[in-house]
Amino acid sequence: MVNKNIVAIGGGGFGRSLGKLKIEKYITSLIKKDRPKICFIATASGDNDLYKLNFYRAFSKLNCITSHLDFFSRTENLEKKILSQDIIFVGGGNTKSMLAVWNEWGLNDILKIGYEKGIVMSGVSAGAICWFDKGITDSFSDKLEVIDCLGIVKGIACPHYDEEKEREPFVNEIIKSQRITSCICIEGNCALHIKNDFNYETINFGENKNCLKIFKKNDKLIRKIL
Repeated sequence: MVNKNIVAIGGGGFGRSLGKLKIEKYITSLIKKDRPKICFIATASGDNDLYKLNFYRAFSKLNCITSHLDFFSRTENLEKKILSQDIIFVGGGNTKSMLAVWNEWGLNDILKIGYEKGIVMSGVSAGAICWFDKGITDSFSDKLEVIDCLGIVKGIACPHYDEEKEREPFVNEIIKSQRITSCICIEGNCALHIKNDFNYETINFGENKNCLKIFKKNDKLIRKIL
């Protein structure tokens, strides 16, 4: 049986500070190899060079074979690149723009094939919500919005839940108005590890950080720690 893993990070990690690389170590520990191959996809930040540099600094320390995938310069053979990896890590930024670029290049389907083959899919912010049916994004300058994502795992996800003050009231409002029925909310310095589609585990790499499922029951909002 192929083990399938997604590690969705609500905020933090090497993009902010190398630090102790707690969540990065956790991700690499899922691959039982001395030197796992990991590819960074920084589409959401426009293939930002500093972001890529921090990726190389972080995962080189963890004895990984590192590479990245660009879309804003000449782009490699996507299927060959993705399906040869042990781990994919997707960076944060503009989720809507990222997904549009991926769709144009056909990366969506290749990532789904990779997931089914057992490649660990991971990422932060945009790279966390992209794996779900839908995600709550700040891609728009004036509002939060719910957008369609890859649909590899079921549900609607919201990153930065405790880090950005507009997140919690927005989630509460769209559940109360029945626009959505529930939302998986991931706090900063925390990640949700989804194993084989349905098994959830919270990975706290900060202080008392949680992943929550918010839903309405008997006209009351329920906050369930995952």
